[in-house]
Amino acid sequence: MTLSQVGPPEVRPDRRPPLTGRSHGNRALLAATAALALAVLVLTALSLSVGAGEVGPGDVLDYVLGRNGARDSSRLSLVVGDLRIPRTLTALLVGAGLGTAGCLLQAVTRNPLAETGLLGVNAGASLGVVAGIILLGVQSSYGYLLWAFGGAVLASALVLLIAGRRGGGSPMRLVLAGSALGATFGGVTSVLIVNSAEAYDRFRFWVLGSLAGVEGFGKLEALVPVLAVGFVVALLIARPLSALALGDDLARGLGHRPGAVRVVVAVAVTLLTASSVALVGPISFLGLLAGFLARAITGPRLLPQIGLAGLIGAGVLTGSDILARVVSRPFEAPVSVIIALFGAPVLIGIVRSKRLGAMGMTDPATAESSPPARRLVPALPRPRPSRNRAESLVVRRGVLSFLVPRRAAVAGLALAALLVGAVVLSAYAGQSEMGLGRTFSAVFGSGDRFDVLLVQKFRLGRIVAGLAAGAALGLAGCLTQTLARNRLATPELLGVNDGATAAVLLSATLSGTFGAWWAGPVGALAAVLVVTTVSGGLGQRGYRVLVVGLAMSALASAVTQVVLSRRSLNSASSLYVWTSGSLNGRSYSVAVPVLIGLAVLVPLALVVARQLNVLRFDDSTAASLGVAPGRVRLVCMLLAVGLAGLAVGICGPVGFVALASPVIAGRLAGPLRVPLLSSMLVGSVLVVLADTVGRVVLDGVEIPVGIVTTVLGGPFLLWVLLGRSAATRV
Repeated sequence: MTLSQVGPPEVRPDRRPPLTGRSHGNRALLAATAALALAVLVLTALSLSVGAGEVGPGDVLDYVLGRNGARDSSRLSLVVGDLRIPRTLTALLVGAGLGTAGCLLQAVTRNPLAETGLLGVNAGASLGVVAGIILLGVQSSYGYLLWAFGGAVLASALVLLIAGRRGGGSPMRLVLAGSALGATFGGVTSVLIVNSAEAYDRFRFWVLGSLAGVEGFGKLEALVPVLAVGFVVALLIARPLSALALGDDLARGLGHRPGAVRVVVAVAVTLLTASSVALVGPISFLGLLAGFLARAITGPRLLPQIGLAGLIGAGVLTGSDILARVVSRPFEAPVSVIIALFGAPVLIGIVRSKRLGAMGMTDPATAESSPPARRLVPALPRPRPSRNRAESLVVRRGVLSFLVPRRAAVAGLALAALLVGAVVLSAYAGQSEMGLGRTFSAVFGSGDRFDVLLVQKFRLGRIVAGLAAGAALGLAGCLTQTLARNRLATPELLGVNDGATAAVLLSATLSGTFGAWWAGPVGALAAVLVVTTVSGGLGQRGYRVLVVGLAMSALASAVTQVVLSRRSLNSASSLYVWTSGSLNGRSYSVAVPVLIGLAVLVPLALVVARQLNVLRFDDSTAASLGVAPGRVRLVCMLLAVGLAGLAVGICGPVGFVALASPVIAGRLAGPLRVPLLSSMLVGSVLVVLADTVGRVVLDGVEIPVGIVTTVLGGPFLLWVLLGRSAATRV
């Protein structure tokens, strides 16, 4: 046979060309979508079949299909028609709404950590609802929606404004900025409810995020149109939003308007979040879970991401609601706690992922290989050598001599004078009409017996407690910031405060006695061990520590809310005031453990202060100067944890004092030394002044000191995060 006799190969009609990568991806996407849809259907059937009352799957199926006269049964109509079906539909719609909102936020900010709960949008909507209830007595579904919409609009606008600033859109900074917004909104919410037992009784269950209160279709029918509009807007904006991933200039070249696209996204997120919060309360981490899983399945394609995020959100919320009904029978667990147990590990996993910068959602500044000039978080100042000895004072005592920086000494004296003034003002200020002269006389035990009792028994006792707690928090913040070489690494952002609070409440629940001094340090130590272990240690990856700390705070805060929800109204209301951070009723006795702790721990901190100064350089430089970074870091962390835990035992979690004290002290004292003593003085001043403001700002109403510091500290944290480099290099 010759070559000319060989014809072309036979083409069989059943042979198909090999699948391309795109075809294979489409098939995988269809398979994943079908599997998720099937899972949601199964969870829906389980949700209809599980609950209180002896109504099984057969009865539910008869009712749904209208067989065997099931719809004529009043019992089935109540259990299935009025309770389970509305609850299941609400879970599906709210889950889809929050999942879609999370996906949109992650896309518009190009940040895999963006989520309505973490970015403060839920807190803004919650503030709106609480304000409507307390200020205007709003009770209707549309009223809830209107006020939730207003709060969510404010929060969404601030989040997008922060994301649009230079450096503000990096994952860690945006999450911390959202945390600051959420804390400020939460502080204002606490101001509204802390002195109203009725408002708090409604709030303490609603704030947990629960579907237990869904009965009938009234609220759902009112808010379904709003959710529907949000879903439609989300789908329509998908293509322009995809163009924004290429950059604003290329998006404009393709005919899109980036500013308008961001506004439309904010509208969609606000509609979905506000209606969801109005229905079931604030639920965090759901948007994070849904967006992350959807992106892992679809890759960079945004339209399938939005659809799958909604589907995943619906499935996760429905499944969590089923677990909430069965894990603690006959009680019902808050669904937000169930979701937090899944969402917090996912948040940690995202932060620890080496592919964080390769996911197409972050800017180069988030990569771990970023050069020092593009440090992700505001770094502590590096100590600079003194140019001449005139800047310092030499104090000699026999064979001993000390070098005291002039600026630090002047700052210390000024802070001590300010502290004396704050103490006098706090002893004088109050609801009683007592002049300054009578106050001084009462301080020294002379004058009217009532004045002496009021000043010495009540005011001076809480002042001493505030001084001790503020000093402990200021010193703890200075130690943690120096260890992590990061001004944001403070006890409240590392989960220490919330861990100590949860431990104190759990000890009170188990033992029946509130105020065990050891509970706070134990909880603080447990929290910091978890945070440092999971994040890989302090110093090298500061942003990991902070985000893992936020996850730990969310878990501990959920535990705290669950404990409060299980107590009687009177007990829960008084404990809620303490968990907000309060010196009310505090006296000399409660300050004794902290004073003893300060007497022991402050000298230890001063002993290691020289090594702590060297530790502000990198570990290799510190080791070359004879300092063991690991040992110093361990000792200082134990000192900080003990101090923060003792402070929480006195007055609860007073936020932002540990953040602000070292920053202010460093600005006043200069960068030559770690400002340990100055931070203690600033912390005491801040706590005493905040307590005074809380007692006098509203006539006849006392605002806890922790709420005052939280409302004022949120903007301070934003200033630290987003200020100019000259302002952040304190």
